[in-house]
Amino acid sequence: MRIADSLAEKLLKQADITDEQLKQLHEQEAREKKPLQDIAIRSNLISEKELTKLYAEEIEVPLIELNAKDIKKDDLHLLPERIARQYHAVVFGVDENDTKLVAMEDPDDIQALNFLQKQLGNNIRVFITTNSLLQAGLDQYRENVGSELTKVISGEDIQEAEAEDIKESDLTEDSPIAQTVNLIVEYGVKSGASDIHIEPREGYVITRYRIDGMLREANKLPRKVLSALVSRIKILSNLKIDEHRAPQDGRFKVQVSGNMYALRVSTLPIVDGEKVVMRILNEGTKAAELDQLGFWGSAKSALEHAMIQPHGMILVTGPTGSGKSTTLFSVLSKLNTPNVNISTIEDPVEYRIPGVNQTQVNPVAGMTFINGLRALLRQDPNVIMVGEIRDGETASLGVQAALTGHLVFSTLHTNNAATCLPRLLDMNIEPFLIASTLRVVIGQRLVRRLCTSCREAYQPTAEDLKTIAKTFKLSAANMIHIHELEKQALSDTIGHQAVPDKNAKSKDGKASADSNELSTAPHGVKRLFAAHIDGCESCNHTGYKGRIGIYEVLNNDTPIQSLILANSTSEVIEKAAIEEGMVTMQLDGFIKALRGETTIEEILRVTSTQE
Repeated sequence: MRIADSLAEKLLKQADITDEQLKQLHEQEAREKKPLQDIAIRSNLISEKELTKLYAEEIEVPLIELNAKDIKKDDLHLLPERIARQYHAVVFGVDENDTKLVAMEDPDDIQALNFLQKQLGNNIRVFITTNSLLQAGLDQYRENVGSELTKVISGEDIQEAEAEDIKESDLTEDSPIAQTVNLIVEYGVKSGASDIHIEPREGYVITRYRIDGMLREANKLPRKVLSALVSRIKILSNLKIDEHRAPQDGRFKVQVSGNMYALRVSTLPIVDGEKVVMRILNEGTKAAELDQLGFWGSAKSALEHAMIQPHGMILVTGPTGSGKSTTLFSVLSKLNTPNVNISTIEDPVEYRIPGVNQTQVNPVAGMTFINGLRALLRQDPNVIMVGEIRDGETASLGVQAALTGHLVFSTLHTNNAATCLPRLLDMNIEPFLIASTLRVVIGQRLVRRLCTSCREAYQPTAEDLKTIAKTFKLSAANMIHIHELEKQALSDTIGHQAVPDKNAKSKDGKASADSNELSTAPHGVKRLFAAHIDGCESCNHTGYKGRIGIYEVLNNDTPIQSLILANSTSEVIEKAAIEEGMVTMQLDGFIKALRGETTIEEILRVTSTQE
């Protein structure tokens, strides 16, 4: 749906969006070159459904909440898939008068309407629906990935063979194997997977998808397709198809639903054959604002203050897959202006940032982190980003760069923010250098976000409260502090909904399901949230949709600097940082669970090693 800006502004004003908020939206629109309505929806100022409803009233077209699962195949195929996708329209039914019921994203598109009338006849009735519901309707042209793959593979008998014996015709664009790879990738993209695993087993090949950080089995393929499947992926990735004994890395690009995706491919020989893992990277991804990532309160303030310093070092810590690159992507995008020279050395380059000079590590050519960093320092940079500090030499050069007037960003694999400081000492960095150059250290994890369409609020029992108090070290004394933190999180839009969800449910009938209310009182916890046991269509029946970060930001102020100079342990440093106002990752997660963003179980899943 592409609404003219003047009409979009009129509709947003009807939704009680203030002039100040509209001014900010227009500034974002000019900066990002995105439609006004898209920015308003992304900023949670209005829901897609609410905006579509206002648009429907404006153009006097009935609104339909299209239920994709209820569309009959015969009705759907009255409009060929190619035309349906081109004109963003779906036939979802035929009434007793033989009138075709058509759902469109934009019924004001005269050209599309004229074409649909030629295709279906004049006896049609047009409705408007949201983009997400329409996409779900269009997806009904495709069966589930398992049945589609079965149909493709059974269409031609593929003999089991070594890759050298595979015929060229088996790997052409329209071959069953090529279609199989396309389906596997397309399903991964549409299901929001970050990684696709193709794993050989003794009698079959299994495909698994990592969605919201959790691996899920999708379907089994016959063992005979393995060699051709791996060879097709190797050809796309420009890898050697006759090399089976050594791991290989490559990339290729695909276009799905109008968006370009880069797939980073890794092959690995295992006992049962060659395993392939493909990391999916959306090249059209725009950097999220810090509050959209999950930063709020003192953590956000400390990071924003460190970002505007002319020199120093900012480190992001956490295990693989904890979102460190995404955080740096957002920070660098915020600093990316025409008068700032930003240079990076990465392995690999995951996010492309227009206007930033990004360099890929290439050890074969001698381009290591240390050599790349030395070269960057001769490129007159203001801001330097080193993908990862892996050794003392890289750490030492990074510290020297921070001392000589550069703002340096990097990542380090440690459990939390405080353990980063002793780790730098282990790399033989002098304590006085750490104390004088380090600005902040960010510790982070990713947790699954509750589906806002089906999450349930409930009032914790006495047993629940006892367990929570023990786990998060709650007492009557610090409960007031927790209550104040939740108020601050709500004011910083954590868990705030511009348009309250009228379908929000209470699990026990007692707790309020409105997430804009507080879940705590000065004396205790009143409410928690849980995932719906069966989920809903929106979250693919998992109860969770997307992920959010939980953070701790250690500010290297005077008391912390004194402890670094005294070679203090990470426990002593963390205790001092908490006294200075640092919110730990676990406490940040607890506040987000109170706000309905995630669950207590999710927080414990990713932070239990710190208990």
